[in-house]
Amino acid sequence: MKALITERLSPDLSGVELSEVDAPIRAPGEVLIAVRAVSLNFPDLLMTKGLYQLKPPLPFVLGLEFAGEVIEAPASSTLAPGDLVYGGRQTGCFAEQVAVPVSAVRKVPAGLTVQQAAAFGAAYSTAYTALVELGDLKPGQWVLVHGASGGVGLAACDLAKALGARVIAASGSVDKLAALEAACAPDAVLLVRGKFREAVAEITGGALCDLVYDPVGGAVFDESTRCVAFGGKLLVVGFAGGRIADISTNIPLIKGFSVVGVRAGEYARRFPERGARIRDALLDMAAAGSINPHIDRVLPLSRWSEGFEAMAARQVIGKIVLEPGY
Repeated sequence: MKALITERLSPDLSGVELSEVDAPIRAPGEVLIAVRAVSLNFPDLLMTKGLYQLKPPLPFVLGLEFAGEVIEAPASSTLAPGDLVYGGRQTGCFAEQVAVPVSAVRKVPAGLTVQQAAAFGAAYSTAYTALVELGDLKPGQWVLVHGASGGVGLAACDLAKALGARVIAASGSVDKLAALEAACAPDAVLLVRGKFREAVAEITGGALCDLVYDPVGGAVFDESTRCVAFGGKLLVVGFAGGRIADISTNIPLIKGFSVVGVRAGEYARRFPERGARIRDALLDMAAAGSINPHIDRVLPLSRWSEGFEAMAARQVIGKIVLEPGY
């Protein structure tokens, strides 16, 4: 089968190749799946450079999440050949077939296409873990979402709106503001350049934000410490901006807010019952049409580099999906 493999770490994707490899053999307790769609995540890009916290031994097949059709499943499971499922693993999804534990997949809900299902798990699980599990989001609260045009950012906007929050969708690109308004109907959009605390205060009537969702880091994090309301939470989701920020502890002390680290995958692994609860809640919301994963574009797997380059250049609204077999 064809699979996208990182042969060596490189700063420019030169170590990544689409290659022929042996198809997986299903082990007991696993389900074998014909992959129909996979979605790009920023950690995929970081892993090709050796910059992510997970550093798989070389060579390795890229890919965190997929959706596809069951080929074989254990007789003891509720799955059958032909079922459409979605799921994920830390690597190995960018391939024509994948074998994963039955517990790692769920059936695609009626409210999602296969492409949306492939783009659903990681981004929305991250958003739910951050906003609900760790952020204790309540209806009516103000939520500032940075990097709102990216996969995890747009998922956070969509989820927060569905849960009754008031959302400020922030981006560093003026060209993306109209697209954000169309994609997730936030209560406000915010152009993030330099200082933005006063703009946030004006939008919120001086209340500032109960939750700040930050997958960007760097200068965005620095200024966000001025945008959190007393008793609020600054949710650290990632460092897509490149610089890992520092904070003096007197700032959260005086302003009375918490800085909370978000590792959704690790959270689900450490607390499997909570992880299952998150997946079930999101499935219910997707089936009801309450949330709507936004696909920027769909490309054949053979054009993987185009997708990675667009993601690296921040030329994406939502998620890019690749289709193996094309």
